[in-house]
Amino acid sequence: MTVATFLDTLQARIPANAIVTDADAIAPWLTDWRGRWTGASPALLQPSTTADVAAIVQAAKAHGVALVPQGGNSSMVGGATPPADGSAVLLSLRRMNCIRALGPDHAVVEAGVILETLQNAAAEEGARFPLDLGARGSATVGGLASTNAGGTQVLRFGTMRAQVLGMEAVLSGGLIHDSLSGLKKDNRGVSLDHLLIGAEGTLGVITALRLRLVPGKVQRAAAWIGLDDPHQALALLRRLEAATDRIEAFELIPDASLQRVLRHIPQTRAPLAGSWPWHVLVEAVVSAADEPPQQLLEQLLGDAPIGDAVIAQSDAHTEAMWRIRHSISEAERTDGPAAQHDISLPIDHVPAFLTEEARLIERRFSGTEATGYGHLGDGNVHFHVRAAAGAPRDWADGPEGKAVSALVHDLVTRAGGSISAEHGIGQMKKDELARLASPARMQALRAIKSAMDPHGIFNPGKLV
Repeated sequence: MTVATFLDTLQARIPANAIVTDADAIAPWLTDWRGRWTGASPALLQPSTTADVAAIVQAAKAHGVALVPQGGNSSMVGGATPPADGSAVLLSLRRMNCIRALGPDHAVVEAGVILETLQNAAAEEGARFPLDLGARGSATVGGLASTNAGGTQVLRFGTMRAQVLGMEAVLSGGLIHDSLSGLKKDNRGVSLDHLLIGAEGTLGVITALRLRLVPGKVQRAAAWIGLDDPHQALALLRRLEAATDRIEAFELIPDASLQRVLRHIPQTRAPLAGSWPWHVLVEAVVSAADEPPQQLLEQLLGDAPIGDAVIAQSDAHTEAMWRIRHSISEAERTDGPAAQHDISLPIDHVPAFLTEEARLIERRFSGTEATGYGHLGDGNVHFHVRAAAGAPRDWADGPEGKAVSALVHDLVTRAGGSISAEHGIGQMKKDELARLASPARMQALRAIKSAMDPHGIFNPGKLV
């Protein structure tokens, strides 16, 4: 059977405007966010209901056609890019963008709802969705769940997995799994929700989610702190954790990353007058009835062993600090080729990795620059090894770039860490996962894939 007969079958089962075959309309969705992978697809399917998704999956099974689920196409590891041979059809969830219900402590939203849209809707109801990241304007909640996204507030609230209270998803053969009622107790065997979270669309298609909301009537303030080294930053983190539970973010930033933002991102300025090798961005949140968070930060930082600090006195000042943090990825991408790694480490090992082991990598690969930034509070580091001057733009995918990544992943694994903290495995890290993960993990992942997707329909070539 062919894709053509598959599409003919769908013509009678889903609205005509849900089937796109125009090459120009499909083209923007064939390349990943980083521009490293470009695939091909004969069609782009855009269902607007769960019933449409079920019909698509049922027909895909019958005709042996693979599907690549896609949300905002903001994957950092090629996780939503179709194969280059055109053997799979794109399944976009962007039209499934309704907020079905919104209460003080939960929201029921379809998979195509943009993160920022959910955040704004929750704010209008006096609540907050406790997950944030730089791609908030394009990332969809379905994609966030499929990759178990993290972001900047994991320190207090956890990853996307911790925000999911229930789920609707289409499984093999078009069967619909529905746990949107959000039961607090449900012991009917293995949690299908938890299997689908982080599975990167390889086990089924998430169509809707019941998500946790937290009280939104809060005051927030940030502080930008200059430090001598990451060990000092870890000591400060431990000090703050012992003193209060109101710290929601603790971001570690090397001066090299700050300088790239100042060079490449318009209307950004250095928060501190002096120069420091390392920086920390801390955010504290208190209830609307409490004293201003600036007072809390002043008390916490008053006698702390730090170099220098400035506390934001307004929401605009806080947003200016966060703009620097959220612009690092864009600035890094502008500033030449680099092998980029989304890793997690035992928190106590992060300072050593960013100093001693970063220098080891630079010595092994002459002319490179190894730096890392990210969420020190949960051990997630975005570790970039920049190529020597004059390297080609595809250096990261060449022999030396791949050797750099292999060494980084070896060091991470040796330290008991993970080669993927929050971006997923996708196609970028599939081979490295197979090389470094334990036999027990790989056996379980492959067995689950085989059991839940016996016909190989969902997102081929990703994860396992």
